[in-house]
Amino acid sequence: MIQSMTGFGKHVVQLPGKKITVELKSLNSKSLDINTRIPQAYREKELAFRNTIAQALERGKIDFGLYVEANGEAASSRINEAVVRDYMGQLGNIAGGDDLRLLEMALRLPDTLRTEREEMDPEELMVILEALRLGLEEVNRFRSEEGRTLEVDFTARIQTIQAYLKQVEELDLDRLGAVRQRLEKAVSELREAVDPNRFEQELIYYLEKYDITEEKVRLAKHLEYFLQSLASEDSNGKKLGFICQEIGREINTIGSKANDAPMQRVVVQMKDELEKIKEQLLNVL
Repeated sequence: MIQSMTGFGKHVVQLPGKKITVELKSLNSKSLDINTRIPQAYREKELAFRNTIAQALERGKIDFGLYVEANGEAASSRINEAVVRDYMGQLGNIAGGDDLRLLEMALRLPDTLRTEREEMDPEELMVILEALRLGLEEVNRFRSEEGRTLEVDFTARIQTIQAYLKQVEELDLDRLGAVRQRLEKAVSELREAVDPNRFEQELIYYLEKYDITEEKVRLAKHLEYFLQSLASEDSNGKKLGFICQEIGREINTIGSKANDAPMQRVVVQMKDELEKIKEQLLNVL
């Protein structure tokens, strides 16, 4: 079963004095690319968070956010009095005004508050890692649901291409005969005499160049192989992408050899379906 690389997961834990929120967003990427947004006090544990994410999510652009909201006794912010007084002095020299007004302006400036926080204890780390694990499970559920939707879409489009291939096979029954008739008519209108044996040899060579029997067989096999790979247990978007390249190669060759307007119209429709599959495959794990 295929998986999408698009996913979202969130888990919230309420601890005494603080609320911890873990949030994960996943988008498509050629490799695993993890971006983190972590409070400075928790930076020392970033490697542990990254390793946990890497084990759960094979590929994708991952945005990981850890948000900690302190309340009650855990909120230990203090006014940085020296900084505030220095701001007030500078503002007074520039603009003047009473102390209350200067204090209001100073408190809006950087570094007027300092937060004193104890180091994260091992139990808190375990709680955060568990919240991260639950968030990752939610991302994978999201990915699986998106993957099922993509699988249905891919199957329908491949079946559409198979139906177009049947049209090509039907059109091909009389195509070479019609080409032969056009050539014979063109030669008959020439005033110069033509050696029948030499003409037949050249005609056979010409018709062989436009024969698409091998392309039809290979295309049918590639389409079937795509459906088989789609139904496998593993999600391998890169493999499906390689199969699409082979499908596209056969479709293009049929189009170049067609020399028949109705068949070329069918080929254009096949290409359109294949391009839609390729676009969606970029989001498959």
